[in-house]
Amino acid sequence: MLTLRSCFVLFIFLLCARCAFCYSILIPMDEHQQNHLKAYGVAFFVLQKGTYVDWLLNFRGGSFLVPYSDAIENECLIRGVSVEVITDSKTNSILQEISSPAMNMNVVRLQTAPKIAVYSIKNELVADETDAVITVLDYAEIPYTIIYDDEVLDDQLVKYDWLHLHHEDFTGQHWRFMWRESALIESKLQEATATKLGYTSVSQMKMEVARRIKTFCAGGGYLFAMCSGAETFDIALAAEGMEFLENRYEDNAPDMQSKLDFSKALAFENFTLEFGNSRRFSDINTGHPDFFENSKDFFRLFNFSAKWDIVPSMLTQDHENVIKEFTGQTTSFNKAVVKPEALILGENGNAGNVRYIYGELGKGHWTYYGGHDPEGSPGRRRGTTDLNLYPHSPGYRLILNNVLFPSAKKKKQKT
Repeated sequence: MLTLRSCFVLFIFLLCARCAFCYSILIPMDEHQQNHLKAYGVAFFVLQKGTYVDWLLNFRGGSFLVPYSDAIENECLIRGVSVEVITDSKTNSILQEISSPAMNMNVVRLQTAPKIAVYSIKNELVADETDAVITVLDYAEIPYTIIYDDEVLDDQLVKYDWLHLHHEDFTGQHWRFMWRESALIESKLQEATATKLGYTSVSQMKMEVARRIKTFCAGGGYLFAMCSGAETFDIALAAEGMEFLENRYEDNAPDMQSKLDFSKALAFENFTLEFGNSRRFSDINTGHPDFFENSKDFFRLFNFSAKWDIVPSMLTQDHENVIKEFTGQTTSFNKAVVKPEALILGENGNAGNVRYIYGELGKGHWTYYGGHDPEGSPGRRRGTTDLNLYPHSPGYRLILNNVLFPSAKKKKQKT
């Protein structure tokens, strides 16, 4: 019969044995993960604590490997994230498998938690729509700061590593958003801001904001844009020096189209501005006129070499490579106007629609992602998606790939 002393000795022995053999925590990102989205939050939590994270590209859906600690294991338990505590022998076996030239896998070490900014109007009166990035950052418990025109024009972007743009009009044409219940209030707030900051129009202010965001990216920042934020950002860059009025293109110079300088845009060239009463800004957008209609189509992520094409491999990590379409004011991008140097990460080949593209600018990186909310309900114009209903969303995972992207250890370029 075991005495109290012998039980205590046995407990200490088992505890020491576990500490001796348990080397790592594997956070699987395949079908065995019970909450894919919160797993990114755990990875971010680990980075905040000053510990590195190894991102296992193409291994079990892009799993995370972290040094073992009780605090990390408990955090995973609290957040409902599946983990596997593995020995050093098992860890070495996994790393050997990944390093094999025959396997399309790689290990990317994440080292620091990026400082995240979301470009969004902050007034509660206009918070009537989902911003997919804010939604998923909140759900994954990843900290961020909301900034808007005042902060950008005050050169506060230097405080951040990563910036997100969403449903925004960088051309300053308020009327194209008038279907939104908050658009009138929002337009008045922006007009007041432009006047306060000394600009003659919202268009002039937004064009300067776009220019400074581009400078942020070229200087080494990471830019992630979705929906109309991506399309109108490029239009504003191409139209630099011209004056958009708050109403319609045709109220401006009739030769505006011919004056566009596509070399200043990041992703698109040779696009045509849309005139008349269209809600669309240009033929960059291939979405349907009724962008709240349901879609039964899908887009596919491309498969890249994890050993050679490390950046696109990071950005496309997912447990599914076929993802359902979702709509937005700018639903998808016209392949015919995508610049040849932009890298297409995902597209609907049947429809010829590009959904996900990446590029470099100077020392920085940018990613454009078409659509408004990966799990949004067509026809719903208000409210936030409850991600408790979609913890495995492959569409939302693409956003979180971009959030972790700046954490990757930079490797010297081969010469």
